Amino acid sequence: MGKKSLPSIVDVEASGFGAVSYPIEIGIVRYDGAKWCKLIRPFDSWVHWDKEAEALHGISQAMLLTKGVDPVKVCHELNHFLGNTMVYSDGWVVDNPWLIKLFSAAQVEMTFSCRALEYILSQTQMEKWHEVKSELAQKLDTRRHRASADAFLIQQTYAETLEYSNG
Repeated sequence: MGKKSLPSIVDVEASGFGAVSYPIEIGIVRYDGAKWCKLIRPFDSWVHWDKEAEALHGISQAMLLTKGVDPVKVCHELNHFLGNTMVYSDGWVVDNPWLIKLFSAAQVEMTFSCRALEYILSQTQMEKWHEVKSELAQKLDTRRHRASADAFLIQQTYAETLEYSNG
């Protein structure tokens, strides 16, 4: 029996929690295990900043200005890294709009699609999800709430819960 491939996972950190927030970091773990993560330098028109969000992800505005990558470049790199594939998010309701906001502001067409992780989870996976994710977070020692670490944890949770589904 062949090993089922893992889905590509995206996680987006943002400047805040509401509609005026914007993406500041994107992390991806692709189906083949390759990882990609970038801090995004905000467009001049992106000014909203929420200190609670900063406290959660630990990314400051100063960090974005000094280490953030030009958003147009980020879009091109994302398209190159993902190509014409599907990427999944466990927070699709916020991650997908942030991706759309980024690509729209950069005036770059997104070559990949983002879908809710729930589309590919079995009932058994959904039932075990939070328990397994919590255990893996402790085992993997993922204290940082950062995009690349979160994407990796989500993909590993998918793999682990898949084992429960297969008996």
